[in-house]
Amino acid sequence: MPRLFGTDGVRGLANSDLTVELALGLAQAAAVVLGKGRVADGRRASGRRPIAVVARDPRISGEFLSSAVTAGLASSGVDVFDAGVVPTPALAFLVADFKADLGVMISASHNPAPDNGIKFFAAGGTKLPDEVEDRIEAALAQPKLAPKGGDVGRIRRFADAEDRYIVHLLSSLPHRLDGVHVVLDCAHGAAAGVSPQVFTDAGARVTVIGADPDGMNINDGVGSTHLDNLAAAVLKHGADVGIAHDGDADRCLAVDANGTVVDGDQIMAILAVAMAERGVLTDRTLVATVMSNLGLKRAMAANGISMIETGVGDRYVLEALAEHGLALGGEQSGHVIMTKFATTGDGILTGLHLVAEMARTGKTLAELAAVMTIYPQVLVNVRGVDHHSLGNDSVIADAVVRAEAELGDTGRVLLRASGTEPMVRVMVEAQHQQVADRMAEILAAVVRERLSAETP
Repeated sequence: MPRLFGTDGVRGLANSDLTVELALGLAQAAAVVLGKGRVADGRRASGRRPIAVVARDPRISGEFLSSAVTAGLASSGVDVFDAGVVPTPALAFLVADFKADLGVMISASHNPAPDNGIKFFAAGGTKLPDEVEDRIEAALAQPKLAPKGGDVGRIRRFADAEDRYIVHLLSSLPHRLDGVHVVLDCAHGAAAGVSPQVFTDAGARVTVIGADPDGMNINDGVGSTHLDNLAAAVLKHGADVGIAHDGDADRCLAVDANGTVVDGDQIMAILAVAMAERGVLTDRTLVATVMSNLGLKRAMAANGISMIETGVGDRYVLEALAEHGLALGGEQSGHVIMTKFATTGDGILTGLHLVAEMARTGKTLAELAAVMTIYPQVLVNVRGVDHHSLGNDSVIADAVVRAEAELGDTGRVLLRASGTEPMVRVMVEAQHQQVADRMAEILAAVVRERLSAETP
């Protein structure tokens, strides 16, 4: 059977793949696995019941799914603090700040409104490793906790959840944002109630779009996956910068005053150089994934900053940051993690620190982003192939070696098998677009020829 947990929690079409029954069961299973230190009646040895913080993004299905999760936890003897609609990184912060035993976020991030998801956080606000998720999945088929009388959990509103998070964000800033005009695109998502407030409190002049969630319009033509409206708004209002979040606000992408997109790699480059100058970039090292642009690695080398590369996914970035005790890492997609202030990607935090660097230096975003030259990057998805055989085919391996020899140090090649479908991703970077296009098509053709015939 396929694994229930994906790369970021349990996600699917609400009321079809992700049902009330599954949400209830997952919460009960999580209480068994994450409610540490319990004795037989559901209480801790200290006499205190386990505590959970539950939150959601504003999509309509989050209302019934959060009710199911809350019921599952409380019926298992867990006290629940309902934070309502807040960003995923706010939930992670609140779990740590409130010293809760676990947290549950109901969100499908950048997915369309009909989808939803459930993400669990451990004590300290950290995402769960695979082995803990597997234990929760296994606990679905095991007896549930069923305390009686006064030992069942209580449910309370987490009344100051947003305020705690806003104070935390403002306290992280190395410089105020006075004098900078920012357009914020909140994706009709969880950032709508926090991001405009915190940017205003930090001193920026703020224009807001995508901040009217109705339960069904989350990510609909707005946010970090649809930047055209943000670019148009920046030009219309003559703003200095645009900041885009996704539905649960764990991503940040930006647009400069000319309407040009500044992606996660460029944002990381700007922040890494700024943090290195201030002496707060631990070991002068940045963590990024293998999908980050070659230009990022070159920019870091030019500024005396090392890089550690991980597999694709913010969980792998987080693991490397924790293993090496580092301060900054992220993905091209805009998941940027600043470990001094967050245990996961935080789009609002990232945007604040990016704009703070503009205010501190007096430079435009375009000038700051010039620290990195983006190499043309081509990605071809070769579908319907036996992706499991990718690493065993010598002809494909030889084709990659030839391509890398031709590129030398002016580009790179990466072939990745999809983890969820019969597909191989062929990525080529080069100094010139036509070279990247040509090599990507050649390698895609080899993959298609070699692996298609072997597809069952």
